[in-house]
Amino acid sequence: MTSPLDTKLQTALGGRTAGALQKGLGLVTVGDLLSHYPRRYAKRGELTALSELELDTNVTIVAEVLQVTERTMKAKRGSIFEARITDGKGILTLTFFNQSWRKNELKPGVRGIFAGKVGDYRGTRQLAHPEYELFDDEVALADTSARSWIEQPIPIYPATSTVASWQIAKSIEIVLDTLPPLEDPVPAEVRRERQLLPYARAIELIHRPQKDSDWGAARAALRFQEAFVLQCALLRQRAVLREAAATPREPGALAREFDAAMPFTLTGDQRLVGEEVARDLAGLAPMNRLVQGEVGSGKTLVALRAMLTVADSGGQSALLAPTEVLASQHLRSIVATLGPDLAARLRPTLLTGQLPAAERKKALLAAVSGSSRIVVGTHALLSDNVGFFDLGLVVVDEQHRFGVDQREALRQKGAKPPHVLVLTATPIPRSVAMTVFGDLDVSTISELPAGRVPIQSFVVPLAERPGWVTRIWERLAEELAQGHQAFVVCPAIDATDAVEDADPADGPEDDRPGTPATPRPRPATVTEVAESLRHNPVLASARIAMLHGRMSGEAKDAVMRAFAAREIDVLVATTVIEVGVDVPNASAMVILDADRFGVSQLHQLRGRVGRGGVPGLCLFVTGAEQGSLARERVEAVASTLDGFELAQRDLELRKEGDVLGSVQSGGRSSLRLLRVATDGDLILDARELATGVLEGDPALVGYPALRDALARRLDESEAAFLAKN
Repeated sequence: MTSPLDTKLQTALGGRTAGALQKGLGLVTVGDLLSHYPRRYAKRGELTALSELELDTNVTIVAEVLQVTERTMKAKRGSIFEARITDGKGILTLTFFNQSWRKNELKPGVRGIFAGKVGDYRGTRQLAHPEYELFDDEVALADTSARSWIEQPIPIYPATSTVASWQIAKSIEIVLDTLPPLEDPVPAEVRRERQLLPYARAIELIHRPQKDSDWGAARAALRFQEAFVLQCALLRQRAVLREAAATPREPGALAREFDAAMPFTLTGDQRLVGEEVARDLAGLAPMNRLVQGEVGSGKTLVALRAMLTVADSGGQSALLAPTEVLASQHLRSIVATLGPDLAARLRPTLLTGQLPAAERKKALLAAVSGSSRIVVGTHALLSDNVGFFDLGLVVVDEQHRFGVDQREALRQKGAKPPHVLVLTATPIPRSVAMTVFGDLDVSTISELPAGRVPIQSFVVPLAERPGWVTRIWERLAEELAQGHQAFVVCPAIDATDAVEDADPADGPEDDRPGTPATPRPRPATVTEVAESLRHNPVLASARIAMLHGRMSGEAKDAVMRAFAAREIDVLVATTVIEVGVDVPNASAMVILDADRFGVSQLHQLRGRVGRGGVPGLCLFVTGAEQGSLARERVEAVASTLDGFELAQRDLELRKEGDVLGSVQSGGRSSLRLLRVATDGDLILDARELATGVLEGDPALVGYPALRDALARRLDESEAAFLAKN
């Protein structure tokens, strides 16, 4: 039976309105419209604080008309009608050209909802040709319940310049008035236990509340429903993945030989996670495990031991790295860690897009013939002409750098579903792990190997201390004088580079509400900084080189080899060195325009120094003003080396869609009310209840409404997203 929620808006509202809602907001069905929840609620008796409105933003406000004027234009024919509206303190001007009839509606004393983009004309804030809907005060005064009318919450919806909030509200009114009964996807016993409103009642009250407690109770019910349905989807997907048959991989002579020759002792976390991975590999179902760990915690070693276990049964492993620099380094590190004998038997092979034709042909043959048991590469591994003899393990390094389709393309190269091990050095808060990676088993390595020296971090606040620029380079020279090396990181390559933010998704740039937008200075560039340092007297004897993404793979590899061989003292680079680059003698890092980077990115960059037993130093150079959000991000990173603490801070600063990897899923976040930053306990509760329901009825035979909700939520693209993640 088709749910009323699947009805097309064209049928429910007519083609014109449905077309506007689809074009402006992407709403296609009745379910889409009803889950377009109000972002806030206004009241007829309350006015919006106009002082908090930001320039160049679309706003929907409640205000009172204070004064109206009309004047003739001097330069051309016609008139300008202006209405000044107020919140009792500030004033905003509404401007209309050649629309003198507005004076019949906009009279002093009337109140209403006004929507438009905040502009500035000669220092006065205005809305040009705004949309508005006035309150019918006469109806209110004639009604005996005038007070309740004044205090009744008015839903304010996320709107666009083409679809106003009240137009959305009217469409929802029409749908609600004709809506048949709705089945509740949350089982009755779960709803009773949590004292939640039924779904139909929650939908009614979130859109048509009579008092604040109505929409509060509705939000609570709908937020829990969202978490519950999401967790059911993830748990069912996890069950489907485990139904596939994989080839069990047991450790043998190669793994034992490697462990016996290991020159250091594994940390407790490495041993524990290694045992979890070994159990997964030995199972009949394919492993799907995420290993998260601090920078330098030894995740790659855990992955290498897994590769040896797969090689013991004749299988191959593919390691997917985000950059050629990192792929090349992984290969060198694997060869060095294996030692000459094991490396000769396993033949680790590099496959990247920049390989010369002859080298590429050799690498392709080594992979498809099975003579190479470990193939390391970049996106080139995903090409159709890359094949494997027996792909048993896929390792994805720095998973956040890859789209879901890319990981799936590599997994499909196995004759049987290969085991999958995903690595990330960006610690993930528990609520995100349950929401985004809920179908993966999550292991954590938080213990650092012995010998890692803490990194000293300092903010260099050029907004207050512009004279400290000189000291930055003097401090860098002091590190070089001790025989160490240094990184200098810039957000842009050169003056023509249009990069305005190193990673805009990694942390919001906007500062406090009401702060006028000011142009940002041009970012520091690799080419200009390198040239400046070469002419800096305190670095006169330093050997300075550049590294950035526009260089060929061969050139990048040559620079990194020279840096590792101590032939370069200072490497001026972009974030191409963010992940995995390991130069033990590098002790110092200067990050210019640090406020242009996100929290996790700054933490990753800092992890490139202090890796060789020498104290690490990281200087976060920023021109951001004290008290700004950008400055807070930088200071948060400088204040702690705890990646998990920073991950939570990062989560609080990010937009929801970024947390959920909307880039990976190919669209915006599908969450409506649920917030992983604040709803961790709710998500955990929902997961436990979902587990109980699915264990008792895996096919959901007794829960048809839940089964339908899952089918509705998991459209083709989203189902593919969850299946591949």
